[in-house]
Amino acid sequence: MSRSTASSVRALRVALVGNPNTGKTTLFNRLTGSRQKIGNYPGVTVEKKSGTWEYEGRKVTLVDLPGAYSLSASSPDERVALDFLTGHLAGEPRPDAVICVVDASNVVRNLFLASQVADLGLPLVIALNMADAAEKAGIHVDAPLLSRRLGVPVVRTVATRGDGIAALERAVNRAADEQTLMAPVPWPEAVERAVKFLAGGLAKENAQELSPGELRRVLFDRQSAVLERSGWPPGADPAPMLSAARDILVSARMQPASAEALLRYEHLGHLTADAVKFPEKRKRSATERIDAVLTHRVWGLVIFLGLMLLVFESIYSWAGPLMDAIESLVVGAQQTVAPWLEGYPALQSLVTDGVIGGAGGVIIFLPQILILFFFIALLEDSGYMARGAFLMDRIFGWCGLNGKSFVPLLSSFACAVPGLLAARTIEDPRARLTTILISPLMSCSARLPVYALMIGAFIEPAYGALVAGLVLFGVHFVGLAVAVPVAWAMNKFILRTRPLPFLLEMPPYRRPRLRDIFWRMWERAREFLVRAGTVIVAMTVIIWALVYFPRPDAVRERVAAEAGASAGDESLRLRTEAAYIEQSYLARAGRAVQPLFAPAGFDWKITVGVLASFPAREVIIATLGTIYGVGDADEESSDLRSTLSRDVWTHGPSAGRPVFTVPVALAIMVFFALCLQCGATVAVMAKESNWGWAAFAFCYMTALAWAGAVLTYQVGTHLLKL
Repeated sequence: MSRSTASSVRALRVALVGNPNTGKTTLFNRLTGSRQKIGNYPGVTVEKKSGTWEYEGRKVTLVDLPGAYSLSASSPDERVALDFLTGHLAGEPRPDAVICVVDASNVVRNLFLASQVADLGLPLVIALNMADAAEKAGIHVDAPLLSRRLGVPVVRTVATRGDGIAALERAVNRAADEQTLMAPVPWPEAVERAVKFLAGGLAKENAQELSPGELRRVLFDRQSAVLERSGWPPGADPAPMLSAARDILVSARMQPASAEALLRYEHLGHLTADAVKFPEKRKRSATERIDAVLTHRVWGLVIFLGLMLLVFESIYSWAGPLMDAIESLVVGAQQTVAPWLEGYPALQSLVTDGVIGGAGGVIIFLPQILILFFFIALLEDSGYMARGAFLMDRIFGWCGLNGKSFVPLLSSFACAVPGLLAARTIEDPRARLTTILISPLMSCSARLPVYALMIGAFIEPAYGALVAGLVLFGVHFVGLAVAVPVAWAMNKFILRTRPLPFLLEMPPYRRPRLRDIFWRMWERAREFLVRAGTVIVAMTVIIWALVYFPRPDAVRERVAAEAGASAGDESLRLRTEAAYIEQSYLARAGRAVQPLFAPAGFDWKITVGVLASFPAREVIIATLGTIYGVGDADEESSDLRSTLSRDVWTHGPSAGRPVFTVPVALAIMVFFALCLQCGATVAVMAKESNWGWAAFAFCYMTALAWAGAVLTYQVGTHLLKL
């Protein structure tokens, strides 16, 4: 094709499909480079990745569909892939061609998906990937012979090195222009009769006409996603039609549940005969020798838990200096900008505390996210993550989770945000949603400042360091102890869905490529900043407004008169700020709801701190510091600790008695251990599921936190006879 005619040639839209662990993502990155976009498909939470390249002046858009073993649409990922390929996904036109990535070590099994794609009448190109690994294992694939048998281009690729990329681009361009179709499965007469019967049934209901390939999906799939997209009347029951069509197969001595797999694999076996050759004497592979240790019932579990502890410690400690540096930069930015707006106090506070503080609250999570996804990508690309999921499945299975839930839950002990993002690795939608809903119960690092303040001020002085350490361990364990029965109850009484079988492929161990790992780290970081960041900043600004307004001059004048001439500028500023907060909209809300928290021993100041901390748990420390007039405070502030210990009730039956006691301190810690007080977590949870489930999680965790705090305070008060 000449450059002069390229502009007249239509652009191409190509889908990229393949089984998990075939190197599909690496191939996608090789083809598209940095020209990628990430989002969600309309109406679902399945991630959409697309990129572009140019071939002889023609623009090619490549859409990376979720990894799937088939088009049976038994999971959200498979359903999106099927809807996209059939053109039934809103706003997504049917592709012009499809690249199917096939692992050269498992050709027949991987071609099953390619056969289903070809059945939809789409031009197809086979990318025979990881050909180098297959050759090392003694597996020889004759690509030219396989291409002639299948009737479509078969291109040998090694995506990690970039081998075959140029040939693949040429093959896609040619297949789209020439409408190259794969050799069809010779379906038995009974299948063809059943397909015609379904076509007649759709016509009677005035539904959309479907292709023979789509009708076969209706026939073979237990939950027919294609039928739902065909315009089938909502009030009409398709069950009798489907049952009658499948009875045609039964009359021919075929089982509808297994007929497709048997017929396709028989066909593929004939096509690949002599084209794929295996070694005559099979040696025990390195993967099998390593698995003898790493999947051992005892030692395998010990090694896995040790590795997960390393990941946890890395997120918890390695990110600390980076997060401190980001916090220092945010504070520096606030201090730099503040003098520019000296004459406009409201605008100054909005920009420094609301906008810059809110943006800092987003960016500060980046180190944890980057470290977590570095390890996840490393473990996944090496093939080890599948072994860990296998080991943990026996432990988590009884409460509705599966082995892949372990890593997100463990990650959430450092921060729920990367933990929620890590839940994407769970294919079972039921287990994925359950994991998302209980991940925030894990005691994250943001809760630690609250624990440190309460333990340091009230537990350690009264009972010593040993008890203080036990209390710290206990409050970290509370969330996990509650999460397990919550997961069981959700699956028993709320979700009530049939769990999918936990099918797991054990890929061979491979050497990860740092380039691919860093690319995935960047993708997740960019996605978090763009998608969750906007919501977090907005929530921070809203809370700022509730704390800042109203600010009548009468309050400032009253504080100045009460302080007298002897008060210093800083002391007067702190007293004035505390007085403003006492009559702010948030303080009014705190007083209004304080009776609800009275059974937990909370006064209005603690209640205001609780309300202010819903965007971020650690905000309670700064809020209490401001309310009590001790300025900028943290969990190590001796002024704040001593001030809290001296505070007393000023009215009511408890007048003159301390506000903060050991039961109150324990109740505060339990409340923060169980409550969903993190704007970032809520935002990411909504993105990963929807706002309905995020609201449900917020409500059930708040109710649990309130009940736990009340129980802790009441029992503690009774035992200590306070």
